[in-house]
Amino acid sequence: MAVFTEVSDKDARDLLRRMSLGSFQTLQGIQGGIENTNYFLTTDQGQYVLTLFERLSFEQLPFYLHLMKHLAQAGIPVPDPQNETRSGDILLKVCGKPAAIVNRLPGKSQLAPQPVHCAAAGDMLARMHLAGQSYERQQPNLRGLSWWNETVPVVLPHLGEKAAAMLRAELAYQNHVAASANYAALPRGPVHADLFRDNAMFDGDKLTGFFDFYFAGVDSWLFDLAVCLNDWCIDHATGAHNAPRAKAMIDAYQAVRPLTGAERELFNAQLRAGALRFWISRLWDFYLPREAALLTPHDPTHFERVLGQRIAHPLTLG
Repeated sequence: MAVFTEVSDKDARDLLRRMSLGSFQTLQGIQGGIENTNYFLTTDQGQYVLTLFERLSFEQLPFYLHLMKHLAQAGIPVPDPQNETRSGDILLKVCGKPAAIVNRLPGKSQLAPQPVHCAAAGDMLARMHLAGQSYERQQPNLRGLSWWNETVPVVLPHLGEKAAAMLRAELAYQNHVAASANYAALPRGPVHADLFRDNAMFDGDKLTGFFDFYFAGVDSWLFDLAVCLNDWCIDHATGAHNAPRAKAMIDAYQAVRPLTGAERELFNAQLRAGALRFWISRLWDFYLPREAALLTPHDPTHFERVLGQRIAHPLTLG
């Protein structure tokens, strides 16, 4: 959530004239993230988030926006895209870019989660997966295996010998896993694919919602859970596994949707896949950055450490 495209107060007022969201009050750029331009937009009727999409196209975006609408209507607490008054469209255009306005979720991100927060996230993640089963639009995870295979050769020249060898070996392993019968048997559906702790909101211990669905796609539900475990349930300094938080998340998830045999077999492989995906994307963003007014690339070595921990210390499901 950086600012690549500057939106003026006039632009915001012009947009609000097409909506039924009240009169303009303030517009504030949001710092953080690396993909889209985001602003907090406040009117006399409420608080919203305005997003301008810098990489996703008008053709790709209906999948994400209608997924959020589908989940919101199913009772999952996610930002609900707002309709343009006359056309009824939820995909907008601002400053020549595709855009959307969603309601701003209450609360704040819990950046030091405890088991109670991890349990709440696991429970809601499982409920979100089940609610997504009836969503009919299809789009693959655009940061999945195909993208890894395309991107690794681009970032390898920037790495030292040891890191490059690890990256090559893990990519080869993930291609091997993806060709297996167990991988083909993994339950699939729409996934968030980027559900880090800063993409969830809490009011105290109560989870008030998940947001930032713009990496979503159809993938294995286990991969989605693995991404969460790799962020919510580790020691951030070392990347090491945190057993109490992980147990709370996994137990709460399985209370809603028990893992299948294939998922249990590939549990560690998907933890490694989740770490690999974000190591690659952070390498890409770090060494091939885009200009933005409030852009700070994430440190790619963090997920190198997480992947190293996942390889060296496989986890056992209870």
